Amino acid sequence: MPTTYPETYFPVLVQIALAVLVATALVVLSAVLGKRVRDRVKDSPYECGIAPTGSAAERFSVKFYLVGIVFILFDIEAVFLYPWAVVYRELKMFAFVEMFLFVVLILAGFFYIWKKGALDWSQQDVPPSRKPVDESALVTK
Repeated sequence: MPTTYPETYFPVLVQIALAVLVATALVVLSAVLGKRVRDRVKDSPYECGIAPTGSAAERFSVKFYLVGIVFILFDIEAVFLYPWAVVYRELKMFAFVEMFLFVVLILAGFFYIWKKGALDWSQQDVPPSRKPVDESALVTK
């Protein structure tokens, strides 16, 4: 068994060094040994075997990001509930109060995204009108 601090973390440092070495070697070897064929087909974007349509600079709905927030909320909650359940009997009322506060904060985020309409997919998003800007109003004298 390791007795000093450096002896304890030496295997971790060796593993990190090996990971960096292997990753670097793989990138360098693929650059040196790999074939470089450039043509129109390889340079075109791939969309599930069909010809690409439209522009890649389309706007995403805010609901897309709100669904991501929902996922993160429940993912974090699931990650923290398991260890809490393991030590609940040891911590007693302190653990209950802390988890109650945690769940209240999670629910606050949930109700926020619910109020914003992230869970209502029946409505269509209406893009904002794009009025031309009056350039004469921007010039100050």
